[in-house]
Amino acid sequence: MRYLLRRLGFYLVAAWAALTINFFLPRLMPGDPATALFARFKGKLAPEAIDALRATFGLTHAPLWKQYLTYLEHVVRGDMGISIAYFPAPVFDVIRIALLWTMFLAGTSVLLSFAIGTMLGVASAWWRRGWVDNWMPSTLVFLGALPYFWLAMVALYVLGFRAGWFPLGHAYSDDMTPGWTLAFAADVLRHVALPMGTIVLATLGGWLLSMRNTMISVLGSDYVNLARAKGLPPARVVLRYAARNALLPSVTGFGMALGFVLGGSLLTEIVFSYPGQGYLLVQAVRNQDYPLMQGIFLVITLAVLGANWLVDLVYLWLDARTRDTAS
Repeated sequence: MRYLLRRLGFYLVAAWAALTINFFLPRLMPGDPATALFARFKGKLAPEAIDALRATFGLTHAPLWKQYLTYLEHVVRGDMGISIAYFPAPVFDVIRIALLWTMFLAGTSVLLSFAIGTMLGVASAWWRRGWVDNWMPSTLVFLGALPYFWLAMVALYVLGFRAGWFPLGHAYSDDMTPGWTLAFAADVLRHVALPMGTIVLATLGGWLLSMRNTMISVLGSDYVNLARAKGLPPARVVLRYAARNALLPSVTGFGMALGFVLGGSLLTEIVFSYPGQGYLLVQAVRNQDYPLMQGIFLVITLAVLGANWLVDLVYLWLDARTRDTAS
């Protein structure tokens, strides 16, 4: 318990540092959101309105420390300000919608890639020099060396444009009404199949190689040889003794990948015009939407910290040495 509380304290300090940087960074940049929004109206607003706009975005003439305390108070309440690109929509509402699509696309892709790649890595190490070990690693590493966006564009052109098997973009069809219906779910799955497939295909080789290399090292350890000498079933040896310990380095990488999921698969979402966090971030940069950029960066930071906290919990469950050290 002390170990978990100590780690939680570290993450809380890191979250506070991220909040502080998120507050000061836009204020060190030239200009401000109110000026950018005022320029977009091209003289249609009275000059007096700029002060009201600055107050809307939290840029008052109050001392900086008061602005900082007000900012922290608003963040705790979930108030991240007003978006410029989607004015007058609140940043929280804009991010919330994109976040759901990103968690569905990138989150499911990472889970599938990690699960399939880990299982293939275990099989490749256990049956060394078999067909899985001979063909799978090299093929998947070759595909993983290709850029995401190139795989996405090839898949979009061949399977979407030429063959017509999949839609060319967006999260669902324009004539569909979002709702908990089988027709809408099937349409969403058709739209997500290509972007999800390219992400899984591009990342599968890394998980396979990581698990295979660690698994080979673990298979030569004394406790695995002892388990074999006792005559334990091969399935129990490979899963309970070898794979469980070989999984530890991959769990760390999985935690980081899961944290960065909320940043969205930037290039893939752009190619498929998928309305996730990555696509939203590009729109925010194009429109100089500082509040929206702040909100997205904050969500990504907190997601990475939260994912690492979950990794610490999984480590305690998987590794008895960590439990002994923590007690």
